[in-house]
Amino acid sequence: MTKNTPAVAKFLPILGISLALNCAQSWADLVPGNDGPIEITPLVHSSVQLEYAGFVVQVDPWAAIDISHAKTADLVLVTDSPGHHLDVQAIADLSNANTSVVIAENGVPQISDGVVAINGELLKVAGVTVEAVAAYDIILGPPEHPKGDANGYVLTLGGKKFFFAGVTECVDEVKALQGIDVAFMPMNIPVGRMTPKAAADCTKILGPDVVYTYHYDQDWVRRLANPDFGGSTLPDGLSVPETLDAFEQELAGSGIEFRRGDWYPE
Repeated sequence: MTKNTPAVAKFLPILGISLALNCAQSWADLVPGNDGPIEITPLVHSSVQLEYAGFVVQVDPWAAIDISHAKTADLVLVTDSPGHHLDVQAIADLSNANTSVVIAENGVPQISDGVVAINGELLKVAGVTVEAVAAYDIILGPPEHPKGDANGYVLTLGGKKFFFAGVTECVDEVKALQGIDVAFMPMNIPVGRMTPKAAADCTKILGPDVVYTYHYDQDWVRRLANPDFGGSTLPDGLSVPETLDAFEQELAGSGIEFRRGDWYPE
């Protein structure tokens, strides 16, 4: 779905482009930029690769999968400090001497030479504009995401605005964002945060042309550490695939295109 008929031609997926990432299929989607296409490649959980005119951005790179096919970054954006957001080895593997690494304040103990972005700060890094957006909980409870601790990011690339929400609810700082073209929204965060309806309602406030849900299968992450983990119960007793369907249903009629990235290996 798109907002209007002319927008149908704006966002065309590239079919048949795939990367073998630990038996998971990932693909690149196209978004047109000012000087050519911007490729969006979902990698795993909240890890995303963007490429535009040879400029590569890695968001929350994580080596839970084989990242040997991911590209060396000109810019790395890290939203939070847990290992599935801030993987020091993955960042090193996808960096060179010219790579800029932007971190939230809570990442300083792990990456002391990173560019620290404070909530609300607008930065020019590696030649592109990055805005740090507050990412925090409204519903309290573990795992806790306190205000001022972590970031979402608005990245302007090729004339398009990408919003990587990180792990947040629909807080006022998120609601205030304008002109977002492509949004990455978390879902199924524990304690009933960002249910499909809450995530969809927040997306509709932002009004992007395209939305991806990401960071939505918390049990997959838990099973990496404990393969015998039995699974948690999501609100309304939904399975993870059912939450994706519910999110899409909540967006019906909004004109926002929902793209289901292939975020998790079998």
